[in-house]
Amino acid sequence: MTSKSITPVILCGGSGTRLWPVSRKSFPKQFITLVGDGSLFQQSSGRLSGAGFAAPLIVTNSDFRFIATQQLAEMGIDPGAVLIEPQARNTASALLAAAIVQAQSDPNGLMLAAPSDHYITQADAFRESVKRGIAAAEAGQIVTFGITPDKPETGYGYLELGSTEANGAVPLKRFVEKPQLAEAERMLAAGGYLWNAGIFMYSAQTMIDAFAAHAPDTLAHVQAAVDAAQADLGFLRLDPDAWAKCADISVDFAIMEKVDNLSVIEHHGDWSDLGGWNAVHQHADVDPDGVAAQGSALAIDCKDTLLRSDNDALQIVGLGLENIVAVAMPDAVLVADRSRVSELGDVVKEMRKAAIPQADTFPKDHRPWGFFETLILAGRFQVKRIVVTPGAALSLQSHVHRSEHWIVVAGTAKVTIDDTVQLVCENESVYIPLGAVHRMENPGKVPMELIEVQTGSYLGEDDIVRYEDVYSRGQGAKG
Repeated sequence: MTSKSITPVILCGGSGTRLWPVSRKSFPKQFITLVGDGSLFQQSSGRLSGAGFAAPLIVTNSDFRFIATQQLAEMGIDPGAVLIEPQARNTASALLAAAIVQAQSDPNGLMLAAPSDHYITQADAFRESVKRGIAAAEAGQIVTFGITPDKPETGYGYLELGSTEANGAVPLKRFVEKPQLAEAERMLAAGGYLWNAGIFMYSAQTMIDAFAAHAPDTLAHVQAAVDAAQADLGFLRLDPDAWAKCADISVDFAIMEKVDNLSVIEHHGDWSDLGGWNAVHQHADVDPDGVAAQGSALAIDCKDTLLRSDNDALQIVGLGLENIVAVAMPDAVLVADRSRVSELGDVVKEMRKAAIPQADTFPKDHRPWGFFETLILAGRFQVKRIVVTPGAALSLQSHVHRSEHWIVVAGTAKVTIDDTVQLVCENESVYIPLGAVHRMENPGKVPMELIEVQTGSYLGEDDIVRYEDVYSRGQGAKG
């Protein structure tokens, strides 16, 4: 596309609630397969790889860093850098930090910043849109990408174009915030307006210069956070003290609505931010009656309905439903009229007020070494399924309040108990006494799976005394 490769900046630190119960704070929608092949993060990463693109620069948080790198590894993509945000500070600081890191090696290098949760099936058409914006970005413009509206959408911001040229970058006249329905209808009828996709292309120095002119305080704090960043297991952890001083503001408000060097490329292809269940239904495979059945789902005499089960052992059946979304997870079920699913954000807030754990967390808990899920939790015992990725190891640890039995059901575990190290193979088990210093590892080349039975007076994840940890977590950290 250009003589120099474009560095993608993929933002994946969000915690969306509009697709609850599939998307939650502990595992948001970008890491989930909703429609198409692979998670939205994987689809985005694949779209921004190959000829013309350098290794991606990922901006995420500490909770998602291993999920992101594992999903990239599944695709054979090695990130150029992974920046860890100590806390959420919206897109302005995230994109600026990426630009500063890029500028250390190539200040004139082009960057393409994109959210990780957009759904674009026509990857070639998207790359063509990027190609049409390169000349403007190389000339010092910040190029944004707009989508031709096909309905009066009130959930998106809009871009008003300064001209109506069909090809190449055109000047942006102004941003329009999310409109009321009447205004959205007027803009659709008038033409010359695009949906704001939140995707930008620019050189690293152009972005830094924009902050210097319009948000110098943010530039100072982000620069300090990058200067004092610490390398951590191949990640770059931004300095938390400097980062805490950054304003919590989007790049649109901080920069884009103020600069005079912003141009627009109209993307001639499909696009969705999959902002809710109706959007998922729109892009899913549907039958002639408008029914989308995903996973272990069966629809009988239904119409314009989405049924989804994310658990092979949990069958969902819809009978005589119309205009319904029904989503079944192992620990939560949503049944809603499709006209009300936009209210899910408020529903999750009410669940949090009621201290309902399913508002934010899953039974399956992802860890740097793999994942575990709770199968049974009772007063004095808990049963878990634990999967450890090849070559990974849990921390060397002990427990104050519980003992454990491990039964290996797939692969081989290397188990340390005090001074004894042994291999535990499939269909074998081992007992971990209360207080024993222990560790499990997977020395093999396939995932190792075991069933853990915990017994004791307290079964919380913070009952851990940690002695060694290859993932550099502190005392009381989980797993």
